[in-house]
Amino acid sequence: MEYVAHIDVSGIDYFLSDGTQLLNGVTFKVPDGTKTALIGPNGTGKTTLFRIIAGDLVPDEGVIGRSGNMGIMRQFVGQVRDGSTVRDLLVSAAPPALAAAAREVDDAELAMVEHDDEPSQMRYAQAIVDWGDAGGYDVETVWDEVCMAALGLPFDRAQHRPASSLSGGEQKRLVLEALFAGPDDLLLLDEPDNYLDVPGKRWLEDKLNESRKTVFFISHDRELLNNAAGRIVTLEPGINGAGAWIHGGGFGSYVEARADRNARFEELRKRWDEEHVKLKELVNMYKNKAAFRSDMANRYHAAQTRLAKFLEIGPPEALPIEQNVQMRLKGGRTAKRAIVAEKLELTGLMKPFSTEVWFGDRVGVLGSNGSGKSHFLRLLATGGTDPEREHLPVSDVEIAEVPHEGTVKLGARIRPGFFAQTHVRPDLLGKTLLEILHRGDEHRSGLGREAAAGALDGYGLAGQSEQKYESLSGGQQARFQILLLQLSGATLLLLDEPTDNLDLHSAEALEKAIDHFEGTVLAVTHDRWFARTFDRFLVFGSDGKVYESAEPVWDEKRVERVR
Repeated sequence: MEYVAHIDVSGIDYFLSDGTQLLNGVTFKVPDGTKTALIGPNGTGKTTLFRIIAGDLVPDEGVIGRSGNMGIMRQFVGQVRDGSTVRDLLVSAAPPALAAAAREVDDAELAMVEHDDEPSQMRYAQAIVDWGDAGGYDVETVWDEVCMAALGLPFDRAQHRPASSLSGGEQKRLVLEALFAGPDDLLLLDEPDNYLDVPGKRWLEDKLNESRKTVFFISHDRELLNNAAGRIVTLEPGINGAGAWIHGGGFGSYVEARADRNARFEELRKRWDEEHVKLKELVNMYKNKAAFRSDMANRYHAAQTRLAKFLEIGPPEALPIEQNVQMRLKGGRTAKRAIVAEKLELTGLMKPFSTEVWFGDRVGVLGSNGSGKSHFLRLLATGGTDPEREHLPVSDVEIAEVPHEGTVKLGARIRPGFFAQTHVRPDLLGKTLLEILHRGDEHRSGLGREAAAGALDGYGLAGQSEQKYESLSGGQQARFQILLLQLSGATLLLLDEPTDNLDLHSAEALEKAIDHFEGTVLAVTHDRWFARTFDRFLVFGSDGKVYESAEPVWDEKRVERVR
């Protein structure tokens, strides 16, 4: 099939209900057949822009042009917890005419159950005919293949299953399979990689690279961007809302191109400022001369005109406002042997294993979901087996006890700091960020208002200082947790999926902070780009054994257990 589909975004302005400008003159193209990614800091308006392109929202200025039929995967996929079925999920990804015909079949069937009179029967019969005319029976054949690929079940057995019984990754995979197999030649995908494990992300990369469809997608996964995006559109925050910068290559060349562009802007702005000063001096010189010599009046007016035209053209495009995230994890010297595990068995999860982690090690903890990785981190976070007082956690985070056999001990001066994947912190609820920092606790000193404001600013949270912890976004909660680890004096960082909710800029800041941290780091992660920064890996294997690897291992399946 030959696809011809593109998107043309031209001069899009969008204002929030409180009058704040979110998008400012956003302009770019998604050419036919390209795989174009949309990135940018949290809160810059990526999902809002998607909804404008999808037709869900109307911009205050500007137009969207496109060709081709558009299939959409919205942000809610992966989080469906209502009464929807697998069939409802598939219908949500179907072309509008097909989706309308499917809904009419459902409504007519319900009416017939309630009344079972002749009009209801006639309505149902007509709905079935319309379903066939819309291509419903053909699409059910496709859905059968989709359900087998995503769930391992045929459509007739899967269609009435509650969508809430599927994991987030299964919901994503189901809808993505349907969109790539469907008739639409233009796809809009809002964070398609969220909830997918690494094999699922690799599958998505292959689909993006193989498909001849035009795809525009939002993602924070740097490895996915590197492997599957041919072009990158960045929403950059500005004083009057976000604008767009287009990089015509993949993520591998993105960081350097962005640095070069910013350096070029600085040079252009410097030249513009110098020329501006010269023109103003010229106008003033001729103004003074014209006051005494009438023959200088024409030159004075010419200089005024030249300055006015110069100002009308304006300065070069302003540098984007950089998110000022500067994480400074300090740490401190500890015993050389930071962690010693001997015949450690996580009860009911993994078979006994022994390992040593040395001061300064950066260890990635890998394996499938449910293999026991987070349990291992939690055991270390509570100080290990029979912990000494110095090994108790450096925060009031509630950590469930981890039943185990064998032992795991922490070295001298090891103070574990735990980053919880779910960000659930009952100890922080109901308090503003300034209040939390100002009060301090038994692990960290309270900060004065100015010092607390400075600390929040370093983590890009100055604007949230009076917000309560539970009202923050996932990314903001993640950054605030890392700030608390910095202030608490942890010498062992135990990070459970720390980059999950971080935008690209924050993830890079965390990597730099870990690089400068004086201490030991263990991190559970599915982030392949982040994992590149680690020295060695503990892999929780599908056979229930824990083994060490010098390279990341991403293809371990679910642990084989008696269920």
